Amino acid sequence: MSTSLLYHAFGVRGYRHLRTEFRAGEVRFIVEPDAGEVLRCPACGSRDVVRRGLRWRAWRAVPIGRRPVWIELPVPRVGCRRCGRVRQVKVSFAEDRRSYTRRFERYAQELCHVMTIQDVADHLGVSWGTVKDIHKRYLRRRFSRPKLRHLKWIAIDEISVGRGGRFVTVVLDLGSGAVVFVGQGRAAATLQPFWRKLRRSRARLEAVATDMGPAYIAAVLDNVPEATLVFDRFHVVKLYNEKLSDLRRDVQREAEAMGKQVLKGIRWLLLKNPENLDASRDEPGRLAEALKLNEPQAMAYYLKEDLRQFWEQPDQPTARRVLADWIARAAASGVRMLQSFARTLERHAYGLLAWYEHPISTGPLEGVNNKIKTIQKRAYGFRDHEYFKWRIYGLHQTRHELLG
Repeated sequence: MSTSLLYHAFGVRGYRHLRTEFRAGEVRFIVEPDAGEVLRCPACGSRDVVRRGLRWRAWRAVPIGRRPVWIELPVPRVGCRRCGRVRQVKVSFAEDRRSYTRRFERYAQELCHVMTIQDVADHLGVSWGTVKDIHKRYLRRRFSRPKLRHLKWIAIDEISVGRGGRFVTVVLDLGSGAVVFVGQGRAAATLQPFWRKLRRSRARLEAVATDMGPAYIAAVLDNVPEATLVFDRFHVVKLYNEKLSDLRRDVQREAEAMGKQVLKGIRWLLLKNPENLDASRDEPGRLAEALKLNEPQAMAYYLKEDLRQFWEQPDQPTARRVLADWIARAAASGVRMLQSFARTLERHAYGLLAWYEHPISTGPLEGVNNKIKTIQKRAYGFRDHEYFKWRIYGLHQTRHELLG
């Protein structure tokens, strides 16, 4: 093998090839430093050093097919007269305290984009921990300083990441689809590091999509008052569906106390949109019969369909009238659940109407949530929480999580 091929194929520069050895199915290239190498102290960079012997070392290199490849050479040890330390000199093709070359590290991290860590480890013949450390360092270098200057529209939401009520707060750039912040917990204080970075970047946020949780509302109004706060339509409908299910259970308990079974088995029919009801199973008829027998339930169901129309209006003034009419009807319904929800919408009307200025939502974050759950299942959980955080940052660049 020529010294030129050693450099171009394996990234080993400044060394001369001596011989190639084959041991137990492995390929080992024995090299030595070029003549006239200038020795420097690896700690302070001084040339005022004296030799303190040699130490043979081997680094894992990019494999040839399925055969492992090693680079071996005698590494000089030097004593520095300036700082007084005795250390091995640095090699040009590998990082300090690493047992593999930079080219091997780059190859492994590129494979991690399309393969699981265990698959990469099996392919390269190294441990799972080695590949994980390589990928973790890459993700930290790549995403530790996200570029926030360009941010205009962001979404904020909490995502459940395990048992015991563990949550992370995720901030998503709705323009690029990239995660720009991941914080442990779901309190307003969790976002403080993000707000500091945002101020330093001098970004000009136009709108923030979030749910109607008071913690996120206060965090946005306190830190980016110039941005428009947009309440996510899907969270509003989800909250209404939860209230509708609670109302159904309350009504069912009252009916059972009187010996009636009128609402058994219609929970999912109430949550379905009318166009999704299955006529072959007589779902429209069953739903209509149940609603006839219970006026509060019927009123809540029909108001749910009217609430969906709020986001279908041609402009904001029309939507404002639709929302005011819905709130008035719910308040006059006499149903406690509807009256409470009407007050909630009235308090948050400014964020609901803001959707007509900035039609954004936290919907893309639901896709991120699905990806997070997928990588958790494939990894059978994460013991290294920091690595898990960096994996979330790199989700928009990763493809293998969605493969079968």
